[in-house]
Amino acid sequence: DVPDQKYLCSNCNNVLKKALQTLCGHRYCSACLSWIVRNNTNAICQKCKEEDPSTLSEGSLLAEERAFGDAAINKEISELRVHCVTLGCSWSGIMKNFEEHQSLCEYALIPCHTGCGHMVMRKKLADHLENGCVNNVTTCQKCKRSLSSSEYQEHSCEGNLCKEQTHLQTETPSKQKNFSTPLISKDGCRFSEVGCSFRGSKGKIKEHEKTAVGAHMLLLLQHIKQLKASLCTAAKAANGFIPQAELNVNENKLHVFENIVAVLNKEVETSHLEITALRRQSELDQNIIRGLELKIAELHRCLMQKDAGLSSLHKSLLFSEQASYDGVFLWKITDVGRKLQDSVTGRTVSLYSPAFYTAKYGYKVCLRVYLNGDGTGKGTHLSLFFVVMKGDYDALLPWPFRHKVTFMLLDQNNREHVIDAFRPDLMSASFQRPVNDMNVASGCPMFLPLAKLQSPKHAYVKEDTL
Repeated sequence: DVPDQKYLCSNCNNVLKKALQTLCGHRYCSACLSWIVRNNTNAICQKCKEEDPSTLSEGSLLAEERAFGDAAINKEISELRVHCVTLGCSWSGIMKNFEEHQSLCEYALIPCHTGCGHMVMRKKLADHLENGCVNNVTTCQKCKRSLSSSEYQEHSCEGNLCKEQTHLQTETPSKQKNFSTPLISKDGCRFSEVGCSFRGSKGKIKEHEKTAVGAHMLLLLQHIKQLKASLCTAAKAANGFIPQAELNVNENKLHVFENIVAVLNKEVETSHLEITALRRQSELDQNIIRGLELKIAELHRCLMQKDAGLSSLHKSLLFSEQASYDGVFLWKITDVGRKLQDSVTGRTVSLYSPAFYTAKYGYKVCLRVYLNGDGTGKGTHLSLFFVVMKGDYDALLPWPFRHKVTFMLLDQNNREHVIDAFRPDLMSASFQRPVNDMNVASGCPMFLPLAKLQSPKHAYVKEDTL
């Protein structure tokens, strides 16, 4: 199926392999990110550049230690539906099974392991080894002749011919022994008896036998076919049609076959134990990963709680810096032009001042201003109101609130301040002990005409500040 964009690498644009997510939120193959960082100093995420170059930040800097494995996306990718594109193959399944299929696909072209240079379909390797491979030769143990598989099947050593061939094969090297170059000693693969021609040091042979299990199985299948044919021949010999020499050859082949089966069984058992150990280790690793994920989640929760605590402390600090405890409060309003426009459009109709107190343990109060007016002053006047708030010491204070309230709008050229004052209406709910966070505001809806507020004769607004 066509994969979603989230499953594609930001570099190679192929389906992600071992996905890593960077600080900027984009995903890369593990190998791609490693290559980019290795070949570029201070590499920048290409996706960030493409989406919006103006938003580039430190998070767009690529570094392997600043990226983390995206387990969730890797799991989703492993479940993607895929099919084999090798011509003739009809396999389909999910991504996590695809690599295993690739190593077993019968229609895949693979190099012949004998080194003959041919690329053959995996399912036709046995036929190639039997009929077409120039390197697939077997040495007769009696006459020492090198024979192809088909020749070996029909070969038998009889009489003087064998002796002559043995003489011819051993005579020529003896004549040339003074001119030959010493060769490095190399051993043959244990599967040479069934057609494997690989030779090398012990380490190379061990590595070869691990990686060529599939090829060895095909060779063994070929050998079984030959053995079957030989056994049929032996059955005929029992009735008196085949010479005893060929029967001996068949017995030798059977013995070789038994040895090979024993070796393969041992290898299969070893592989099974290794797979079991790997699975057990994988389970342990998964448990460790889950434990680490839980720890990370717990640390994340702790960080969020600490962030909330810091935010609360920051608010408390700001309040303590701005708070007044003597009943006098100077309220500085900045960005007046923008805030007045917001009030006209209805975006922000009114503004509240920070809270302040009439005394150290007195009433908690604040101011509320409508820059474009409220009630009878809407659209023509600046309206200013006084608000009684719920405080920490309300239970100790006399109610209703009785203090005289004085408003003053400062002319910042110190020429004509605007002053208004009132005494509370003791029957009004605005001055009773608050039940909610704050009472209904009370004050002067027509405190100052807007024309006077904006008049160049006065400096009520100076440097966009009131």
